[in-house]
Amino acid sequence: MDKNKTFLIVGLGLLGGKYAQVLSQKGYRVTGITHSQSTLDYALEHAYICEGRNENFDDLVQNADYIIFGLYPTVLLEWVKQYGHLVRPGTLITDVSGVKRGVVEPVQQMLPEGVEFIASHPMAGRETSSVEHAAEVNFAPANFIITPTEKNTSEAIQWAKELAGVLGFHHICTLTVQEHDRMIGYVSQLCHAIAVSLMCASDNTELAKYTGDSFRDLTRIARINDKMWAELFLWNKDNLISEIDMFSDALATMRQKLVDDDREGLEKMFRLSTERRKAFDKK
Repeated sequence: MDKNKTFLIVGLGLLGGKYAQVLSQKGYRVTGITHSQSTLDYALEHAYICEGRNENFDDLVQNADYIIFGLYPTVLLEWVKQYGHLVRPGTLITDVSGVKRGVVEPVQQMLPEGVEFIASHPMAGRETSSVEHAAEVNFAPANFIITPTEKNTSEAIQWAKELAGVLGFHHICTLTVQEHDRMIGYVSQLCHAIAVSLMCASDNTELAKYTGDSFRDLTRIARINDKMWAELFLWNKDNLISEIDMFSDALATMRQKLVDDDREGLEKMFRLSTERRKAFDKK
């Protein structure tokens, strides 16, 4: 990527802030737009961006060569609808959104001719949020997923891959928009749903005094950004409901084996889970 070109980060939250931090540290010119003055001040003070505003930012949009949206899906669509006409032809755009259906196609349709939106998803979120925690994010072990459509060029897809490499991702892949949302319903959203349900199943505040690592590990992600995750769940609810049903069936199977004193059946499930989990431990 050309270091003479300018990146504009729209939305300096956890991931948008991390993008800004890494790109600036590697010598790229990075500007930013955010609604919060305190976020803007933090990003400027820590040199995540060289220039930024929370209003009167038309020139920042017009002068950007690359734009990265660090926004919730609903806000992203509203922003493009209101300000998309300012983006000049030749600009490449990507995002960090955790859902793609309902986002990618409308954004591609609303942007001016000659502007290309190549959607992507850095799967590196944390239970914390805001630019103040951006430095804690580690991209290296995380997956970076690119979700091209028939409207994307090979050049834009290659740019997204190069961007992921510059950011420090070691695992980069491509999926269709539909494949992405099915996958994310299982490996991310279902996990958050289970963690939240564990914490909400009963008043277990006293457990903090004597619980072990298993409960801590399972419920780490239950400390959750309520507004963002409620939106992500609802945008992908068909996939998530399907995954919840599948998980409920598996849990019901285990329950029945307990009812039946089926030790052999339990051990078979444990062996299967152990074997499948090994895939995540391969170097």
